[in-house]
Amino acid sequence: MSLSGKLLVFQQQFQCHQSFKIVDFPSLHKYPVVYFSKKCFNYSGVRLVGFHSAMQSTSLSGNSGPLVRRCISETFSDPFGPSDSESLENLKQKENAVLTILKGANSFIPHVVLASTILALIYPPSFTWFTNRYYAPALGFLMFAVGVNSNEKDFLEAFKKPAAIFAGYIGQFAVKPILGYLFGTVAMTVFGLPTSLAAGIMLTSCVSGAQLSNYATFLTDPQMAPLSIVMTALSTATAAFITPTLTLLLIGKKLPVDVKGMISNILQIVVAPVAGGLLLNRFFPQICNAIRPLLPPLSVFVTALCVGAPLAINIDSLLSPSGMSVLFLVIAFHLSAFISGYVLSGLAFHNAPDVKALQRTLSYETGMQSSLLALALANKFFQDPLVGVPPAISVVIMSLMGFSLVMLWTKKKETLME
Repeated sequence: MSLSGKLLVFQQQFQCHQSFKIVDFPSLHKYPVVYFSKKCFNYSGVRLVGFHSAMQSTSLSGNSGPLVRRCISETFSDPFGPSDSESLENLKQKENAVLTILKGANSFIPHVVLASTILALIYPPSFTWFTNRYYAPALGFLMFAVGVNSNEKDFLEAFKKPAAIFAGYIGQFAVKPILGYLFGTVAMTVFGLPTSLAAGIMLTSCVSGAQLSNYATFLTDPQMAPLSIVMTALSTATAAFITPTLTLLLIGKKLPVDVKGMISNILQIVVAPVAGGLLLNRFFPQICNAIRPLLPPLSVFVTALCVGAPLAINIDSLLSPSGMSVLFLVIAFHLSAFISGYVLSGLAFHNAPDVKALQRTLSYETGMQSSLLALALANKFFQDPLVGVPPAISVVIMSLMGFSLVMLWTKKKETLME
């Protein structure tokens, strides 16, 4: 069979591949021109050579062989196996898929909170091993993750809204402590609960904002996430002095308060980890890039432990008659805080073009606080274990209510967009 005949048979057998074709230019060449992808192989004694560079050509044996040219099509499927570059590309795609899953682990937080709550109620031993001594390191890890994922450039736009930042700070350290004092007083006078339980409610209202409020804001209004982070960071940075002072004012006459000890403890488990994360991100970005994909799944795991453990450890106190009263008061406290943040911010920023987004953001900031910090302080600085019951309940209630609002407001926004 002639060479042209062999090439015709070759074309018919591999016509499913769009990446090569045989074009006859008798006026230019003695033999047909073969357009083909990279890879080299032999077919029926005819050696076909592919090239990596586009439009690169050569002639085999001078003018006595076919001109072989690489096809520019990128859809070629090599029947003889993938090339090295294709294998590398597939490996990179798989690696990117794994990184995407790791970075998106935070999206499971609402489900993890609910699952941890149910598991703690059904089978408390699954969380009771995570005792009080682990709360401070766990909270420190979450604060470190916040620092690693923070960048000063992201906050430049947020600082252009000082009024909103100030409003969030007032909601965190003025509106909420007033509500805490109100419901703590109701706990003693109306429900006849022990002073230690009332002190626990007041202590919960005096701590800084919760990092979960940043994520809730991101899910609802992504453009407001930097503003939410600034609000939480400001309340966290000043909590070392504000929280002990407020605790002394609200609880000092009822129970002894170690102000200096609280300041030192907050500096260790909040301020130092956040500062460490920021410095690591600033001076060792390569290390941060290496560990950053692992932080979301680890944070979700730690959050699950921090939600389930307090509930499991205090399950007997919660199921008691006084525990149900505390549950009701904590729910009322958080509900009032969410509503206050939404309504008051609507009155203050009614002329703002993004008033609804601001209302949702400030509602999260006012309604959610670092109950884990309150629990850590209660376990360390108060002898009566009942002081830790309201913060333990608050961890669960705050998370469930916050992410319920996320689902409600997100669905409402989608409906309005349609």
